[in-house]
Amino acid sequence: MPANATHVSGVLNSGFSPRSAKLSRMFKSPIVHRLDDRDRALYARWVIGESSSRVSLLCWTVLTHSGGSAASVAFALVPLALAEGAFKVVAVQAAWSLAISHVIVQFIKRNVVRARPTERVAYQAHVALPDRFSFPSGHSTSVMSVAFIHAANFHSLALPLLAFAALVGFSRVRLGVHYPGDVLVGQLIAIATGLLVRAVW
Repeated sequence: MPANATHVSGVLNSGFSPRSAKLSRMFKSPIVHRLDDRDRALYARWVIGESSSRVSLLCWTVLTHSGGSAASVAFALVPLALAEGAFKVVAVQAAWSLAISHVIVQFIKRNVVRARPTERVAYQAHVALPDRFSFPSGHSTSVMSVAFIHAANFHSLALPLLAFAALVGFSRVRLGVHYPGDVLVGQLIAIATGLLVRAVW
């Protein structure tokens, strides 16, 4: 357990409080509990502890904000307003992918209702929490939705764009805001949405 963690009364069940009875039964399954245990173990291994340097914390904080929702919206909408021709098509795809994935994520967040890591075992988050819903990660979804569209259209930029999006997602774990599973599912939603948008546009 990292130095900045304080254990409080063990783990609060699986951390999920779904709104519907059907979802509630699903999230009580042994498989979900095992996945949740693994998720928490990875979180405890990767979250920044008090022993980390201020430079390291600053770097992860800058990274997480550079790929946050506001930045992702800007990266999607600025080209939409300025681009022409084929670049305009890519900008439209990115904007739609961002918008659709955002709706999906917010729907899941408010129906699955997974508690943030800070609510379960009292880890300290190093940045402000945007809301109380942990699953899936909105930051990870937003940045990946824009990065994936541009990577799929501009292959020479694919590796740095996808690497940047992946690092932004990892920063959410490092800073104590999300579990790794929140990030992974958010990124998969972004990729699936991007594939759908490219297939129909």
